Amino acid sequence: MLLLIPAVAACTDREAQAAQDAAMMAQDPVVARALNDPLMTDPDLASRNEANALIGFADSSALPTFAATTSAAQAAREAGRLELLEGGAIPDLPLPGTDARGKALGPMASPADLIAALGAPASCARQLDQNFTYAADLPPVASIMPHGMVLQAGGADTQICGIRIVRYQTAAAIEDVLEYHNAQAVRAGLRSLRYKTPEDIIAASGARDETLVVHARKPAKGLTSVDLLYRAP
Repeated sequence: MLLLIPAVAACTDREAQAAQDAAMMAQDPVVARALNDPLMTDPDLASRNEANALIGFADSSALPTFAATTSAAQAAREAGRLELLEGGAIPDLPLPGTDARGKALGPMASPADLIAALGAPASCARQLDQNFTYAADLPPVASIMPHGMVLQAGGADTQICGIRIVRYQTAAAIEDVLEYHNAQAVRAGLRSLRYKTPEDIIAASGARDETLVVHARKPAKGLTSVDLLYRAP
């Protein structure tokens, strides 16, 4: 019995430390990355090298600080559907098209790849600037799903390059993410199509080259990663 006492104490200490770390991470995402980011000496982490990447963020990073739990996924789904239902019946999510459209973007897509996905002039890639304020300046058609956490945001505001590019993560399932963005596109008068390449895609277009493209994928930690691309008319 005496031998078990140190073991029980050690387990209690570990649980207390884990709880303390979790509370700290919830309060400070910077601390979360410091505590949880993998060592950069690992040769398998080459994708974490973001040199020359204007918009790039590895899906397996420590952010966001919420967990990919069933309850979190359900809460995100319900919040998204409640928001949509305020505008009436939710449009049906189209079946995936049989033809391939575009390529998977992934966390390290180049500016040229992102611009190409929008069908914008290639010269717009040079105009992109990375700044979180772009995520706060989105029209309703390109709004972020409730319970989503923005990882990166960028854009441009020139005469021919009115662009927003936002990457966020959510605990919601891919199907719920697609439903949300499809509904926003349809309600804005865009023609919305769905495709499945290595990633699930909503591609919507309207008058004067207005375009919304949403790529969704599941990274290693179980959250849904979303690339939200918008080109203003």
